[in-house]
Amino acid sequence: MSAGLSPIEFPAYETLRPVTELAGVILCDNPSEMTFEGTNTVVLRAPGSPTCVVVDPGPADRAHAERIAAIVGEIELILITHRHPDHTDGIDFLREFTSAPVRAVEERFCRDAQPFGDDDEVHAAGLDIIVLATPGHTADSVSLEVRSAGTGFTAPADCVVLGDTILGRDSTVLDSTDGDLGDYLGSMDRLAARADGVIGLPGHGPDVENTGRAAQVLGQHRRDRLDQIIAARAELGPDADAAAITQHIYRDVSPFLLKVAEQSTKVALRYLDRLDAADA
Repeated sequence: MSAGLSPIEFPAYETLRPVTELAGVILCDNPSEMTFEGTNTVVLRAPGSPTCVVVDPGPADRAHAERIAAIVGEIELILITHRHPDHTDGIDFLREFTSAPVRAVEERFCRDAQPFGDDDEVHAAGLDIIVLATPGHTADSVSLEVRSAGTGFTAPADCVVLGDTILGRDSTVLDSTDGDLGDYLGSMDRLAARADGVIGLPGHGPDVENTGRAAQVLGQHRRDRLDQIIAARAELGPDADAAAITQHIYRDVSPFLLKVAEQSTKVALRYLDRLDAADA
């Protein structure tokens, strides 16, 4: 999916921005403090393929779905990286323009197809795609390794579609309902081992130049943050809640971002309590 004479630079709303030979991004015009510039809908296609794979149709925005359909042509398959509505609420809007099946970890998001799981292989649009379970942000989060069909799964991937497991900048929030710090650290270790030097296509923000290196940095960042939480709880007392600990650690951030960070702190405290219980 090579660029033309005038490459399109991020951010570029509601147009297909080529990133690699096999992948491009259509950025939804839904910017916010949570979504950055907006939600990235990823388009995957082997050179010469008459069909494509669309990953994460985006929010409940019919105009975005209509734009996707107008740009990409025939959609063979729709894949979902995780359950959050800014990635999934556009499923049925896009389905108004295509009969393509939809696959996700959670059955409620699937349409005319079965859920997928870790290490499943998906073959569509001239591509071989491996589903990698990368939970932590949410329990159902996956990343997608993308290669041209027939190149072999031992060959380097063309790219990795990351959902919100790794963002184009900053660190992702661990959802306090089903996020898990232990899972997240494991996911970072997995991507660090598998994706060194591989371009990542995140759910929000610009492209990730080296997914493996980003995973190493983010894993260490989260471990450093965990040390800060341990120190804060020791200083504030064992009964300090997530809000107090978050306020103690995070300085000079907006009230909105402080509340968002509190989610990750809650998840970290659950992780520490689980470790304490295991040691008891």
